[in-house]
Amino acid sequence: MTSEDEPQASTPQAPPADPIRGVTRGTAPAPLSILDLATVGVGYSPSEALEATTQLARNAERWGYHRFWVAEHHGMPGVASSTPAVLLAHLGAHTRTLRLGSGGVMLPNHAPLAIAEQFGLLESLHPGRIDLGLGRAPGTDQATARALRRGVAESPDDFPQQLAELLHFMDGDFPDGHPYARLTAVPQGDGRPPVWLLGSSGFSAQLAGRLGLPFAFAHHFSAANTVPALDLYRSSFRPSAVLDEPYALIGVSAVAADDEQQARRLARSAGLAMLRLRRGTPGLIPTPDEAEQYPYSLAEADFLDSWLANVVLGAPGEVADGLESLRKRTGAQELMVTSHIHGHEARQRSYGLIAEAYGLTADGGTQSA
Repeated sequence: MTSEDEPQASTPQAPPADPIRGVTRGTAPAPLSILDLATVGVGYSPSEALEATTQLARNAERWGYHRFWVAEHHGMPGVASSTPAVLLAHLGAHTRTLRLGSGGVMLPNHAPLAIAEQFGLLESLHPGRIDLGLGRAPGTDQATARALRRGVAESPDDFPQQLAELLHFMDGDFPDGHPYARLTAVPQGDGRPPVWLLGSSGFSAQLAGRLGLPFAFAHHFSAANTVPALDLYRSSFRPSAVLDEPYALIGVSAVAADDEQQARRLARSAGLAMLRLRRGTPGLIPTPDEAEQYPYSLAEADFLDSWLANVVLGAPGEVADGLESLRKRTGAQELMVTSHIHGHEARQRSYGLIAEAYGLTADGGTQSA
């Protein structure tokens, strides 16, 4: 598998009947998906990063990944996916059956009506293939958040009210007498994208459970909270019109290469990028050479070691085993891998190796999870 591989011509398939639960392919033990940030590394342009993301989505569809989500971030030179709806429209035009979604849209940055219209349009463009994942964090620093949110929301604490408003706009069911009862989010097709709540703590887990919505947890940057948050989601769950029982996926940092040493070298580039982000100096994703030569202080080295401990990395078989061990430990029904590493070829190859080792590309048919 190479980054130049093109999807094989095939007859478009109908989307699965269940718009939420993932589909396992090949001999994989569970559905596997991708979270992508349109990574911009040193030596690359945003245009090149977006072209690589487009190629990755096409390959992901061919390799058997179930869904492909992109995330909203702002003020981060290493991330080109600042506007998920725009990027998803483009990716939809270059794929056939892959589910596409936001992982996520940061709802407090936007008016609910605007999101309802954007994702209604996406659903009309690519029926039955769109997911709307919502987060309550800003996805950026506080100054940028203030610039984004003028006239929108004062605080992430407004999230439940914003979410309720968004759902009413999407379903067209404001109660009589509501100030927005006569408004319509257009376009509205025959269906609407399923709404997921995203989180890295217990707040969204509990809210998703109470509303009977699917839940996606950010294990890749909040590993210590994964099991408690999923337990809270399940204990809070109330059946709804969209789900009769809990359904959770977790985001996992994963890097596969020829051996553990090479995978760790690649992962360190993402670790240094995260270190710089945490100290308020985000930039392009550094090269593996830069990450190796960086003069880490003791505190920085401890941070990097701690961060790498939560990355599933190694040779393909080691990564597949690590992913399956994590899935069983957390009880997640679906895994969503992310490789925010330098180098488009290395990133493409990592996802291809993971797909093969996890069994997505093996013969064995397709079945619902």
